[in-house]
Amino acid sequence: MDVLRLTNLVLFMVIFVPIAQRLLGVRFGFGRLTVGALITLSVSGPLAVAMVGTASWTGSMGAAVAYMVLIAVVSMLAGLVFLVLAEALVPTGSLPRARDLRRDLSGRIARTRRYLQILRIAIKHGLGPYLRGRRRPGRENAAGQAELARSLRLALDEAGVTFVKLGQVLSTRSDIIPPSVATELSRLQDQVTPAPWPGIEQVLTEELGAPLNHLYAAFDTTPLAAASVAQVYTARLLDDSDVVVKVQRPGIAGLVDRDLDIVRRLARLLERNTDWGRAMGVRALADGFADAMREELDFTVEAGNMTTVAAGRSIAASNDLVVPRLYPERSTRRVLTMQRLDGIGLGNAQRAIADRGLDPARLGRTLFNCLLGQVAIDGVFHADPHPGNFLLLTDGRIGMLDLGSVGRLDPATREALQRFLLAIDHGDPVAATDALLEIVYRPDVIDERSLERAVGQFMTKYLGAGVTLGPAMFNDLFKIIISHELGVPPEVAAVFRALATIEGTISRISPGFDLVAASRQFAGAHVIDRLAPDSLRRTATEELAQLLPMLRRLPRRIDRIAAAAESGRLGVNVRLLADERDRRHVTALLHQVLLVILGATAGIMAVLLLGTSGGPRITATMSLYQLFGYNLLVICAVLVLRVLVLIFRLPGNRLT
Repeated sequence: MDVLRLTNLVLFMVIFVPIAQRLLGVRFGFGRLTVGALITLSVSGPLAVAMVGTASWTGSMGAAVAYMVLIAVVSMLAGLVFLVLAEALVPTGSLPRARDLRRDLSGRIARTRRYLQILRIAIKHGLGPYLRGRRRPGRENAAGQAELARSLRLALDEAGVTFVKLGQVLSTRSDIIPPSVATELSRLQDQVTPAPWPGIEQVLTEELGAPLNHLYAAFDTTPLAAASVAQVYTARLLDDSDVVVKVQRPGIAGLVDRDLDIVRRLARLLERNTDWGRAMGVRALADGFADAMREELDFTVEAGNMTTVAAGRSIAASNDLVVPRLYPERSTRRVLTMQRLDGIGLGNAQRAIADRGLDPARLGRTLFNCLLGQVAIDGVFHADPHPGNFLLLTDGRIGMLDLGSVGRLDPATREALQRFLLAIDHGDPVAATDALLEIVYRPDVIDERSLERAVGQFMTKYLGAGVTLGPAMFNDLFKIIISHELGVPPEVAAVFRALATIEGTISRISPGFDLVAASRQFAGAHVIDRLAPDSLRRTATEELAQLLPMLRRLPRRIDRIAAAAESGRLGVNVRLLADERDRRHVTALLHQVLLVILGATAGIMAVLLLGTSGGPRITATMSLYQLFGYNLLVICAVLVLRVLVLIFRLPGNRLT
């Protein structure tokens, strides 16, 4: 009997599966189709008894076939209803497959433990109300902001390497967090205890594919520096070249991946539960941070950055800046071998500059012109130019280190930044505002006159002669951007951060350096370069090459337009609802209208059924018609309440 039932199920599956997928227009998993087929088979028997009865059939053959078809169709409807409800409650793909679940179970348990550990750390330091949306950062008084900043720094420091890196990134985003919080987060230090040498040696051997004594003439096993992601060692190649070797710490990739998953979960939590999380776009921030961290774990990215920066015009045209030479044959995803530069950190080089008789203003101008050139001309710039990433070499040149973090700008943004610098040089707030609007994300509605006045006041305050610049200038610029609801792209925020950082770096060696004069000098020199005959000829050639195809097509298009107008066939094609926001708005309205129609239909049917007498009796006081009527009345009430909630949630319709 069991074999017969299994055979019937298999035969019915052969019929049910293609019909169900054809009628619903989508594909379902084997498990759901099997359950749907079982429900259909289970319903068919009782339904046949209810419609035909248990007595022997006495009607005609045609009537029997009609009843059989009706029973099959109604039974299959039950299976289709199950498939639709299952898709609504548990969408396809929302549950992991069995083999994936077994494989990832241990990882999920570890992530859950780490997630709970991070939440405990946040609550321990008093950050629980911010996670639940009960409090919003930036709305406290000065003392409250200072306490929040300190608690956040301590929590990130205790959470480990990934969250320390996250805090360091947030410390550069004064456009989205209060300046006092950014200042406090800048105190986070990426210093850890060095990993044991055996683990480092294993990484080197695995990555380079040979023992160290076959690749290096000498290798100092004491790290020159140790950070959370990598450690740096000194070595000598077989050709007696002195190099430094950057090695990724063993096991750090798995730890970072796990923590990045937690960062994304926390970002989703904050964006879902808090207004300030949605306003700051914390999910986008988390995604950008995750991408940057994964790039930092791949040393081939830093190797490419070194090659690109060294080939840029700003470095190639300068005899005062040096990028370490890369040894690609000794570099992999987890190992980076580069030339060793002999010098002293720029932050501690004041005495050396004075002893050698070097001009600190010239060194500062070299650094500043290099960064501006990388930003405005090359499009690839050092995103973290703090004093520790520069060396004053023994020959008086400056060595540039740690190119794992670079910024990249597209040509349109570079052009806008160049126009912004020229507007500053000319003292033109209108042109500066126009260039600024091309750099940032502009909202749909903006008061440009107010923005022009704010930019003009900013230029008057900070760009006058003899004004001492500092981080406050960039904070005020971010305040202007925030107050006018302008969005700052991450790459542009990296430019502002780099400029603020280089200002602090230069002030360490040349406290009286005039940043405004250097900016204007750079802008003026850049204008002269662009007006040179070779540059003008190259620009004209490029523009003409772009215009020629359009000019060739222009007469033919004008002729077509004139012919269409003459014959009365001239028309204009306009795409309605081309904007995604318009489509979402219309879709939401249609959904509400559909809910109203369904609710009204269910209500009318409920009233008709409740007023209909007769029908099969379910109980002594209720018929089958009344049972259907009461169910439809509940459906009508739910749909109407849903529409009312949507209406009352509209900003202009809230009751006060």
